[in-house]
This record gives sequence, C-alpha cells and structure tokens, in this order.
Amino acid sequence: MKKLVLGGLAMLVAGSAMAASVQDVAERYRKLALAIGQHDSSYVDAYYGPPELEQQAAMHKQSLAAIRAGVQVAQRDIAQHKGGNADEALRIEFLSKQLKAMHARVEMMEGRKFSFDEETALLYDAVSPHHDRAYYMALVAKVDQLLPGEGTLPERLKAFRAQFVIPKDKLKPVFDASIAACRERTAAFMDLPQKESFVLEFVSNKPWSGYNWYKGNAHSLIQINTEFPIYIDRALDLGCHEGYPGHHVYNAMLEQALVKQRNWVEFSVYPLYSPMSLIAEGSANYGIEMAFTEAERLAFEQKVLYPMAGLDPALAPKYMELIKLLGKLSYADNDAAQAYLEGKWTREQTIEWLVNVALSPPEKSAQRLSFYEANRGYVINYNLGKDMVKAWVEKQVTTTDPVAARKQRWEAFKALLSSPRLASALR
Repeated sequence: MKKLVLGGLAMLVAGSAMAASVQDVAERYRKLALAIGQHDSSYVDAYYGPPELEQQAAMHKQSLAAIRAGVQVAQRDIAQHKGGNADEALRIEFLSKQLKAMHARVEMMEGRKFSFDEETALLYDAVSPHHDRAYYMALVAKVDQLLPGEGTLPERLKAFRAQFVIPKDKLKPVFDASIAACRERTAAFMDLPQKESFVLEFVSNKPWSGYNWYKGNAHSLIQINTEFPIYIDRALDLGCHEGYPGHHVYNAMLEQALVKQRNWVEFSVYPLYSPMSLIAEGSANYGIEMAFTEAERLAFEQKVLYPMAGLDPALAPKYMELIKLLGKLSYADNDAAQAYLEGKWTREQTIEWLVNVALSPPEKSAQRLSFYEANRGYVINYNLGKDMVKAWVEKQVTTTDPVAARKQRWEAFKALLSSPRLASALR
C-alpha cells in the first residue's frame, strides 16, 4: 500500500479499503487548486476559504508532479460516487469535470501541448464552432453597407466609433449610473445577498477591458481598464458583466447557496482555467440581455448615458445597429486565437484578421494577442458560453406571455447561478 503526502496529510492511494467521501474529495480539490496557484498566480481567480490553507500552500509548495498525482487520486476517488439525488449528482459531476481540467492544466504547465479544441474540451468542457473567412466577410459586408463612404472599412468604422467614446472625466458618473441600473434591474427579479457590495476602480496596462476580483462575503473589486478609449456601449456591458447579474452576483450566489448553506467547500475557490469559467463568462454576457431588452437598453442609453457622457443621443439607434452586427462577428475572435496559438498564423497575420475580419479596433489588436498568450483558449467562454447559457435558459421557458416568460428566464438564470451546473449539463 503506497502513501502520498499532500499538504502535510498522508493519504492512502492504492488498495485502500475505505472509499473517500465526496466532502473529502472536495477538501482535497480546494487544497490542490491553491497548490497550483503557487506555480501560476493567475490560476486561482477567487478564494474565500480558511486563510490558513493559503498559508500552508505557500509554506509547503508542492511540485507539479506531486500535484498531478494528487489530482489523479482525487479523480479515482470521485469516480466511485454517483450521487443519491440530482443535486448530489451535479456536485459529483462538477468535481469530476473540474479535476479533469485541473489535471490538464498541470500537464500544460509541465510542457504538454494540446490543440486549441483539445484544450478547450479539457479545460472548459466545450468546443467552439469554427468558420472560414468567407463566412465572416458576408457579415462584414453588412457593416460596410451600414457605414458607406471613402476609405477602408476599418478606417470608416474607427471614425464612426470615435463619436461614442466616453470622455475620461465622465467615466465614473457613467459607470456609476450603469452599474446602479444593472443592479436595480437584477434586484427586481433576484434576492441578492444581504450587504453585498463592490468597489469600482479605474486602472490601465491590462490585457482585459474589465475584471471582477471576488473577495468573499458578497464583496467584489471591479476594475475597468482605461488604457484605450471606452465606448458608450461598454458602460452597460461591463456594468452587467462584471457586476449585476454577472460575476459579482454569480460568485455571491455560489457562496451563499453552496458554501454557506451546504458547506460545499469546493466553491470557496475558483480556478480560472476550469469549466466554471464557461458558466461564469457565459452567464455574465447573457446577463446583459437579462437585465435589458433591446428597447430598454436603447431608451436608457439615450435618456441617461449619452447626455451624461456629452454624446449625441440621436446617433444611438444607428450605433446599436452597428454593435449588433459586430456581435455576430464574435466567433472570429476564437478562430484568430486558434490559428495564432497553434502557430498557423504569424503575429502580423493574426492582427490583419482582427482588424479586417473581426473588425476590432486596430489600436487594441496587440492587447488582444497578449490576452491570447496569457489565457489561450479562454476566449471561447465569452461567446460560446453566452450562447450555451442563453439556450439553456430559453429551454426553461414554457409560456408565450412576455411578462411571465421574463420571470421564468430569471428563475432559470438564478437556478444556474446558484448550482454546480457546467457546460455538459447545459446541452
């Protein structure tokens, strides 16, 4: 009988007569995530469990080989359980998928290479659809028709969008108003945890446009990157995505429903490169549509945000039409990441695609490549995640009455945000 030492605890590996409980696996999973975090500072996105576990992980840093062996033991142990009810079965499946992703991530850190689709299947439990250039150019042609004139389309697009940049001295009031509106609309359908709160900061020199750092006890730090121009549509996007009903609410609901009420300790740690992220990013992006219908969003932006930012409200309808068209190009981002990370395209070829096919702002193309390099296949979680979450929520709607249907969507959305469902459970 062999023994493996993990975090100072001797654990039986093979030949053990006693099967580990699900709770025991959950405890080890949490420690393993913290152990990986000692090798990769971006791996643990949020942790609000006992501080001493973080201290132990730092004091007794494990090798990647030891961590990988511990993950394999946990995988074998959780495979022995099936669950006595639906919730327990979801919990077991959650731990199984998260451990599978954890094992793959450690292998990647040890130097193993996966294709883009292999990586996303292992880490996020999903594979993005892919399209060729002709598919996207048909969509690009519609943008071209919307913005006629001289010069290339990227040039015309840049000039048009310049009219919608939020002045830096207006950023705070615009974002404060946006987040407040997102919260008000979310609170109308969801009972938010008591004393939930956030702090808003403006930062620069980051590979992302916005980030939510969840601190536990229903509190978040929300950061907005001001390195590049922030367009007016991003105010509600980021307010909902990072705040309500996005990341802030998702983490707070998991903490309240699963950690505090059920002692499912595995939810006190959030490994970024794991299937949780597809649900987190997907629900955050779909949450924008949950909070605002298209008509409601247009009305709020025209009446509140445009005047507050000193922009012309009369331009809002055309700009919204543009944003809708650009949204249909979102999967071009995934295809760019795949080709770049697999070495099929050079840096220059990838930037050309981003500018002329994805129609990304030219000044942000280098930042996007930095995101690919840092986070790799994570990009699929935003668009594929949103589409999967939206499809699952819509399946729960059983009425054609718009008021009742909206209520049902929120009930389904709330159930998703406070449950251990992953991508496999959404299909």
